[in-house]
Amino acid sequence: MSAETHDTDIQHHTPPADRRAAARFRDALDSERQSAALYRGLAAGATGERQQVFLQLAAIEERHAAHWADKLTGLGEPVPEPGRSGLRTRLLSWLARRYSVDAVLPIVERAEHADAGLYDGDPDALPSMAVDERSHARVLTRLRARDTGAEPGGPGIARRERWHRSDRSGTLRAAVFGVNDGLVSNTSLAMGFAGSGASGRTILFAGLAGLLAGAFSMAAGEYISMRSQRESYEREIALESEELRDDPEAEAEELALIYRAKGLDEEEAQRVATTIMKDHDAALETMAREELGLDPGELGSPWSAALSSLIAFALGAVVVVIPYLFGSGTAALVTAVILAAASLFAVGAVLGLLNGRAPLRGGARQLLIGGGAAVVVYLIGHAIGTGGV
Repeated sequence: MSAETHDTDIQHHTPPADRRAAARFRDALDSERQSAALYRGLAAGATGERQQVFLQLAAIEERHAAHWADKLTGLGEPVPEPGRSGLRTRLLSWLARRYSVDAVLPIVERAEHADAGLYDGDPDALPSMAVDERSHARVLTRLRARDTGAEPGGPGIARRERWHRSDRSGTLRAAVFGVNDGLVSNTSLAMGFAGSGASGRTILFAGLAGLLAGAFSMAAGEYISMRSQRESYEREIALESEELRDDPEAEAEELALIYRAKGLDEEEAQRVATTIMKDHDAALETMAREELGLDPGELGSPWSAALSSLIAFALGAVVVVIPYLFGSGTAALVTAVILAAASLFAVGAVLGLLNGRAPLRGGARQLLIGGGAAVVVYLIGHAIGTGGV
């Protein structure tokens, strides 16, 4: 019997589910082999501690590959021989050797972040494999940050952008953009009614209705968003706690690798990791910060973000309503336009400051965009009103 006939016969007798599993295992095996080859290629273009970090990452990927090879063997399937590295792997390895690792490290880092959740929830993967994949992305980030002198979340960033620290909870972000949304949307709404020739009382009630509907809608949306985000973070931390309990050796190895990527030598990194791992709570907080990039104490409050969003939207939306509380007609319209324009400029200037840009430019851009939207809606309202629609 020929080999081809034998292979066909095996396929006929292999259950479809096993064939699908075998195909998935082969894909995973090839992917891990490619990753290991890439890290060894990067190591060939690096020296010193960086080289050792890449070699250790390659060894971890090779352990993953061995796991998938064992899964294939367990199904009675042949394990493919390692083939030639893929074009991407060869190209990146060549660039690292020919120029420098720094030329390709951002590409590899982005790929690792994209694959960070590759094995989450995979029943055929070992729990440590999901940990490894998430950790590799963090290691590369730390490695690149160390070499560029821009440690993520370091004191330099905190000094330049102090607002980031209060924005971790989402409250500042919700407040600033809530004011902006309330101002633009309700100004446009009121201008649309004003353009249609509606009475001052109608514009007032339309503005109040827009204020209430928008504020509660924003609050509900922000609450759901922050709640989902917090639950996701809490799940990540809970998984990390389980991994610390079930496989502390692997976690210690990952933590040491992160510290080596930060610049510590192997002995010092191992000593620090071993010391931290002696206390479960300290280890969990450290792993959450270093591996997941989370601060367990600052996961964000859904209620705080929702309340901030509601108040902020209302503050922005009430600007155009105020003149119609005390008057009507042309005087109220002109006052509303002036107040809205000044507020749009002020919000844009604040956003510019928060983003580290020129406040005058930010204010002018916001006035142009928000004012343009209000003018367009005013013209549409005018066309509908004069057309008798």
